[in-house]
Amino acid sequence: MIELRHSRKSFGPKVVLKDVNLKVPKGSTTVILGLSGQGKSTIIKHIVGLLKPDSGEIIVDGIDVATCSKKELYETRKKIGFLFQEGAMFDSMNIYDNVAFPLVEHTKLSKKEIKNRVFETLEMVGLEANRVAKLYPHELSGGMRKRAATARAIILKPKYVLYDEPTSGLDPIISDKITKMIENLTKEHSITSVVISHDLKETFKSADYVAMLYNGKIIEFGDVESFKNSPNPIVQAFIKGESEEYEKIAEAV
Repeated sequence: MIELRHSRKSFGPKVVLKDVNLKVPKGSTTVILGLSGQGKSTIIKHIVGLLKPDSGEIIVDGIDVATCSKKELYETRKKIGFLFQEGAMFDSMNIYDNVAFPLVEHTKLSKKEIKNRVFETLEMVGLEANRVAKLYPHELSGGMRKRAATARAIILKPKYVLYDEPTSGLDPIISDKITKMIENLTKEHSITSVVISHDLKETFKSADYVAMLYNGKIIEFGDVESFKNSPNPIVQAFIKGESEEYEKIAEAV
C-alpha cells in the first residue's frame, strides 16, 4: 500500500506540492497526470525517499519514508523499482552489468544465478537477452533503453514500480509497446505500478486508475471511465486539450 497524506513540498519560495492526498490501489496501474512542471515527478521521488516532504506523510507498507530510520528506508527501497525519465543507465557498463547491478549490490546470488535472473528479466521486458546483454546503452534505441532500464528496475522483484514519463520522446509505435510492457508486468507479476505521464492516449490504454495533479493538489482520482466523465472543468479542458479554456478556468480558480 502506498499512501500520501497531506504532503507538502517547497523548493525555496516555490510551493510545488500544497496538500497531496493519494492512495494507490494494490496490484493496479495508477497514472498521475498533469501539465509539465506541476510536480508529478516530485511525488514519486517522495515515494522512493529521494525527497522528503516539508510536512505530511509518505506511507509505503506502513512505513513513513519521510521520518523512518535509514535502515527502514533501505529495506523499503528494496520493494520499489524506479524507472527514471531518461533511464539513468550507467554508460560505462554494458546492459548485462547494468541490469545485474542491483543483484550484485543487494543479494548473495552466485554468478550463475545472477546470469539466469538477468537473462530472464531482459526477456520479460521484450528484449533478446543474447543480443543486447553485451551492448552498451548508447548502442540501443530509445525504446530499448527504456526496456533495459525497466529490467534493472524490476530485477529485485519489487512490489512497486514507479515510472517517470516512460513514453517521453518515443514514437507512437514504441510508446504503445512500452505501455503494453507496463500493463503486462502489472497484471502478470502482481506489481503495483505508479506512472507519471502527460500522454492521455497511452494513459487510457494502461491505467486502472487515474489521478490528476493541479496546483499542488490531486483534484481528481478514479478509474478511467469516471475520470473521462469527470465534472471538473479543469479535467475536461485537459482531456480535450483546450489550452485557452484551461488557462481561463485556471485564472478563475
